Amino acid sequence: MKTVNIPQTVNEYIINAPEGIQEKLQQLREIIKDVAPNATEKISYQMPAFAQNGILVYFAVNKNHIGFYPTASGIKFAEPELKSFKYSKGAIQFPLDQDLPVDLIRNIVRFRLEENTHKIKK
Repeated sequence: MKTVNIPQTVNEYIINAPEGIQEKLQQLREIIKDVAPNATEKISYQMPAFAQNGILVYFAVNKNHIGFYPTASGIKFAEPELKSFKYSKGAIQFPLDQDLPVDLIRNIVRFRLEENTHKIKK
């Protein structure tokens, strides 16, 4: 039986991803950290997660896309801009053969950061 190594850090997750995808995952990580420099990185549900006053976003590599999970409120916030992506109530698929939508990601992370900060202040 083959044992699966579950990454313990975001660095391990990115290093264990297929070679052609590592750069995109690192870019996504840097976009998130640029908008939320005080966010804590961790592995949650076996994928990278970023938290500040609660979870902001998760992401994960899939066969043909990077899954970006900004919670249902993040999807609702960005829905008008998601027409060119497959998405659901809690996930957006960024195709591996396309550039990451940097502005969209920034806006979603900024929204989630403000949302979490507002929840804490209540």
